[in-house]
Parts: sequence; structure tokens; C-alpha cells
Amino acid sequence: MRMTTIRLDGVGHSYGERVVLRDVDLTLTETRIGLVGANGSGKSTLARMINGLVLPTAGRVVVDGLDTREQGARIRRRVGFVFTDPDAQIVMPTVAEDVAFSLRRSGLNAREKRERVMAALDRFGLAGHADHPAHLLSGGQKQLLALTSVLVTEPQVLVCDEPTTLLDARNARSVARLLAGLEQQVIVVTHHLDLLAGFDRVVVLEDGLVVADGPVSESLAAYRALLD
Repeated sequence: MRMTTIRLDGVGHSYGERVVLRDVDLTLTETRIGLVGANGSGKSTLARMINGLVLPTAGRVVVDGLDTREQGARIRRRVGFVFTDPDAQIVMPTVAEDVAFSLRRSGLNAREKRERVMAALDRFGLAGHADHPAHLLSGGQKQLLALTSVLVTEPQVLVCDEPTTLLDARNARSVARLLAGLEQQVIVVTHHLDLLAGFDRVVVLEDGLVVADGPVSESLAAYRALLD
């Protein structure tokens, strides 16, 4: 799959008088990119800007030439987003219905939708839970469902905001393996630094600024220094 070019040009963002991002200039093209920083550093706001969930109050965000201010709907068809809490994304009563809901605007007929849904459930280990009440799944299964419901639309980019924070160690490892095996470009916000093993690039934010940006080992060394 061709990698998407994501560009942030002079990006800033404020919530009222509180500035959470300032003067961010990034071009993201790598297959696996991590975003790390302390709570309040601006990393989750930056992640939400990539598919237009949050718009910059200064500068612009461009995804393969599409500006998030003007073409957010087109960008969201290319860039899927997974939240920390899967309950924020699960909207339908059963597992299969929830995945199918993501395909409501796909143009597929009923048979094609069901085939794609069942293939996705099988791929991500949820085939045996197709008719299970979605909100009665375990925490790990809910996160898998949230991921499946995004990935069934076949986005080019997957942005995950703290996808393992609410999971135990075993389920966190399962999600890490799933993300490692995807063909999509993956951008992950995380405090779980082990999740970044094998990544191409890590961006470190502090107080709304990019303070380190490079290979995993170098960026994480800079991040740990900030914590000392």
C-alpha cells in the first residue's frame, strides 16, 4: 500500500486561552510513527488533527494534498481513527452490526457488506462473537472490535490514540501484534513505550512543541530525559 503524506505546516491549536500546540512543522510519510509526551503535551490533539476531528487554529494540516479544513470528509475516508476507550466508538447492539455500520456509505450491496464484515471478524479473531452483544465483550475484545470497525473500511492510514491504555498486559500485546501486522500506515499515540518497538519514527511533544523527532531509540532517550 502506498504511504500517505501528512503535512503539518505551522500548526497551532488553542482551547480558549489554553494553548496546546504551537508552531508544529512535520511531514509524516513513514509506515510506523509514534507520538509520545506527558499528559497535556498536545499529542492527542495533534493526532485528532490528522483526520480533521480537530481543526488547527493556526497553520494547516494537509493529507495527500487535501486540507482538513476544506475536505475533512474525504480525508476521513482515507484516515481511520481509534480512540482510547472503545465504548466511545461502539454504536450498534451486536459485534457484526457494529462492523457493518462502518460500511453504511460504502456503496456495497447487502451480500457484499456481509462478506466483508465476516472476513474482517475472522481476520481479527472475532468471528465467533458476530452475534454477541457488543457492550458485553471483554475490554480487549472491545478494542479489537473498535479496530475492526475502522479497518473494515480499508483506510490508508490508521491513527490510534492510546489504544492499549485501558488493557491488561496480555490484551495490550495482542493489540500491538495486530498493529505490527497491518499493511496500513499506522500512527500511534502512547505512553506504553514497548508498543513502539520496530517503529520507523517517534515524535516527542512537550508543552505543545515538538522537542524530539527521529529514530525510536533517540527520541525515547530524549523523552526519558524530560521525565528525569
